[in-house]
Amino acid sequence: MSAPLIAAPELIAALARQDQDWLLIDCRFNLGNPAAGELAYALAHAAGALYAHLDRDLSGAKTGRNGRHPLPTTETFVQTVRTWGITPGTRVVAYDDAGGMFAARLWWLLRFHGFDQIQVLDGGWQAWLAAQGPVDTASPARQPSAFKAQTRQDWLTDVEHVLAHLNQPGQQALIDARAADRFRGENETMDAVGGHIPGARNRFFQLNLQANGQFKPADQLRDEFQALLGQTPMTAVVHQCGSGVTACHNLLAMAHAGLPATRLYAGSWSEWCSDASRPVER
Repeated sequence: MSAPLIAAPELIAALARQDQDWLLIDCRFNLGNPAAGELAYALAHAAGALYAHLDRDLSGAKTGRNGRHPLPTTETFVQTVRTWGITPGTRVVAYDDAGGMFAARLWWLLRFHGFDQIQVLDGGWQAWLAAQGPVDTASPARQPSAFKAQTRQDWLTDVEHVLAHLNQPGQQALIDARAADRFRGENETMDAVGGHIPGARNRFFQLNLQANGQFKPADQLRDEFQALLGQTPMTAVVHQCGSGVTACHNLLAMAHAGLPATRLYAGSWSEWCSDASRPVER
C-alpha cells in the first residue's frame, strides 16, 4: 500500500522517470459553486491530470433522505474508474486546492473499493505550483480498463447502526469533522437543522493541516487523535461530518499518522437530520 501522502517534489521526480503508469486526478471543487472546480481545471491543471467532479463522479443520487453527498453505487463508481483507465499497476495521485478536502474523498473511495495505490498530493495545487510542476490545459485520453472492485464493507456504517449504538462509547465513538460552530449548532448554512449527533466528538478537519496547507507531521497527528480518543478502541471509531466528504480528511490524517483504518458514516449529519425523529444535541 502506498503512503497516504506524497510531496510535490517527490511526485515531479517520479513522473520524470516515466517508469510507471501515474495518473493525477484533479478534485478541485467549491461547495457554493459546483461548476468552479471544473472551470479551474479547464484553465490550468497538473500536466496529464483528469478531473473528478464531487457531485458527478464521487457521489451518488440524492433522495432527500440520504445526505447531500451519498456514496456512488459500486457499479457506478467502477464504471467511472474504468473510464479513467486505472489498472492494478496504476499509481494514482489526487489533489485539490482546499488542503485535501475533496481529494481525500477520492482517496477513501478508491481504497474502499480495494485499490490501494492512491495518494493525496500534500499541499495540493498550491504545492504543485510552488514546486514548479508542469501545467497544461489538455484532458488526456486513456485506454479504458477492466477495473474490478473488492469493497471493504467493514469500513462503512449506516444510520441504523449509528442510531442503535448512540451513547455506547465502547462500541461507537463518533468523530465529527465539521467546524466547531456548526458542531455546536451555530451558523449552520449547509443543512436545514443545526447541531450534532448525540455523543459525537468534534475534530475539525482543518486541524489536520499546518499554516501552509500541508498536513501536520505524522507524530503530531497521532498524538492529537490519541488525545481525542483516549482509551476508545479503534474498532469503535466512526467518522462523520456534514455529508461524508470532510470525514474522509480525518480518515486520511489518521492513516498518515499510522493509525488503523476506522469506519465512515457516509450519510453523516445531512442524512441524520433529515428525519426529525432522530435526536439532536446542541
